[in-house]
Amino acid sequence: MEVGIKYRILSIDEEKEVQYFLKRKFLQNGYKFFTAQSGREGITQIANNCPDLILLDLILPDIGGIQMIQKIRSLSDSPVIVVSSRGRENDKVSALDAGADDYVTKPFGSEELMARIRCALRRRRTYGGSNTYQAKDLTVDFDKRAVYTQGKQIHLTPIEYRILEYLALNSGKMVTYQKLLERIWGPYVSENNKILRVNMTNIRRKIGDHPAEPKYIFTEAGVGYRMAESSSEESFDLCRKTS
Repeated sequence: MEVGIKYRILSIDEEKEVQYFLKRKFLQNGYKFFTAQSGREGITQIANNCPDLILLDLILPDIGGIQMIQKIRSLSDSPVIVVSSRGRENDKVSALDAGADDYVTKPFGSEELMARIRCALRRRRTYGGSNTYQAKDLTVDFDKRAVYTQGKQIHLTPIEYRILEYLALNSGKMVTYQKLLERIWGPYVSENNKILRVNMTNIRRKIGDHPAEPKYIFTEAGVGYRMAESSSEESFDLCRKTS
C-alpha cells in the first residue's frame, strides 16, 4: 500500500469471528477498519465513514444480500466485494449483476482476499490523464477508438470494439455475460449469449489471445469475463461512457 494512504474498509457481516479475524488483518496492513453486523448498521456506517471499499456478506439478519448491494449502490460508488458462504454460480451472477465488483467464497484465503482488495482499490483511483489501456502487447486507445497489437493496428468491427472497450474500461473486474449483453445490445436482448461468444471468438483471434492460455481476456465459466489489468502508469475513468 502507498505510504501515507490509509484506506477505510467497511465489513458488513454478522459473524463476529470473521469480523475479529478481518480487523486484525486490516490493522496489521495499515487500513482503517469499520464493522457492521446488519444491513441497517452498514448503511449508517457508509453514511458516516464513507468507506473506500466494502466487504459484504449476503446473509444478513435484516436485509437480503442482493437488496443490500442495490442500497449500497444508491449511496456509494466504492467497490463492493461479496464475501459469502454462498458459492453457487447463480449467487455469484446475481451479486455481480446487482453491482458487486468481485465475489469471494467462504472459507477464503486471507492473502487472496487482500490481493483482491488491493486490485479493487487500484481500479478505483483515477488520475484524469490517460485514455489508453495497455497490457503486454495490447493497446486500446479510447480517444482514437483504435486497437493495436505489437504496435500494429488491427481491425475490429464496431460491435467487437465496443465489447473490448467495455472490458478494458473495467479491467480487472468480472463482467457478467448478461451485463455485457445489455451494455452492447440493450436491456431487451435475449439471455442467450451465443452472439456474445461468437464476437468474443473473433476478438480473441484478432488480438492473439488463446482461450486455453489467455493473456488478456479471462473467462469464468457460467459467469462472465475479466480483462487483465492495465499496465499503464496512469489509470482511466471507469465511469467513462461507451457509445
